[in-house]
Amino acid sequence: MGLIAYDVNKYTPRQMMMIPMVILILSLAILGYNMATTGMPVRPGIDFSGGTAVTLFTTDTPGQLEQKFQGYPLLSVGEGVNNGKYLKFGPMDDASLQALAALINAEYPDAKIDQIGASFGKTLQEQALLALIISFIGMAIVVFLAFRTLVPAVAVIFCAFTDIAMTAAGMGLVGIELSLPTVAALLMLIGYSVDSDILLTMRVLKRQGKLEEKLSGAFQTGIIMTTTTLAAVAAMWIIAFVGQITVIWEIATVLLIGLVLDMMNTWLTNAGIIKWYVLKRGGK
Repeated sequence: MGLIAYDVNKYTPRQMMMIPMVILILSLAILGYNMATTGMPVRPGIDFSGGTAVTLFTTDTPGQLEQKFQGYPLLSVGEGVNNGKYLKFGPMDDASLQALAALINAEYPDAKIDQIGASFGKTLQEQALLALIISFIGMAIVVFLAFRTLVPAVAVIFCAFTDIAMTAAGMGLVGIELSLPTVAALLMLIGYSVDSDILLTMRVLKRQGKLEEKLSGAFQTGIIMTTTTLAAVAAMWIIAFVGQITVIWEIATVLLIGLVLDMMNTWLTNAGIIKWYVLKRGGK
C-alpha cells in the first residue's frame, strides 16, 4: 500500500483540469489588471521602477520614520535585527534626493543609501524579461527533445507557464513586489515545475503496465520529492521570518506559493492531459 492513495479513476480528465483552469483565468485577470495599472504584471520594486533604498540602525519606530520622511515618496519601512530599518523611496528629482541624503546623513551618520535610476531600472526590467524568455525557450527545447511528441511536451510547457502565472498573481495578492530576488525565485520554479512534470510523463508514457498503476506510482514518488523541497523551503521561510531577513523571506514565500501550485498543476492539469492523451490512443 502506498504512502498516499491517488484514485485516478475518480475523476475524468476534464474534471481534473477544471479547478486549475479557473484559477489560471483568475490569475491572468489579476496580471492583466496589474499590467494596465502599473505597466508590469506584478507591481515592480525599486529594482525595476527606480528609487532609493536606505539601510539604517535606529530605535525609531516605523511610524516615527514615516512621519520624519513624510515629505518624500516613502514606499515602505521594513524592520531587521539589531534595530535595523530598511526604507524604500520612490523616484524623485535630484534636488529632493540631495535633500533626503542630507537629512539622513545628519540624523543617521552610519546609514547606507543606494539609489537606482529609472533608466537603469528599465534596463533591469528588460534583462529580467529576457532571462525568463530564454529559460522558457531552453526548457521547451529540452522537453521536445526528451519526448519528441507534441501533446506531452506541450503539457509540460503549459504547466510551467501556469505555475509562473499563478505564482505571479499570488505575489500580487500577498504584496510581494517584483525584484531581482523574486525573479530568481520564479526562475527556480521553472526548474521545479519541469522536474515533477517530466517525472509524471516519463512514468506514464515510457513504462509498461496499467495507466492507473503508473499514475499512482508517479504520484507517490513526485509528492515525496515536492514535499521534501517544501519542508526545506518552509524552514528557510521560518528562519528568514524570525530573523527579519526580508530578501530571503520574499524568495521563500514565492517558492512556497509556487511549489504548492505546482503540485496542483502537475497532478491535476498535467495528469489530466496525459490521462486524456493515453486514453485517446487506446491505452488503459
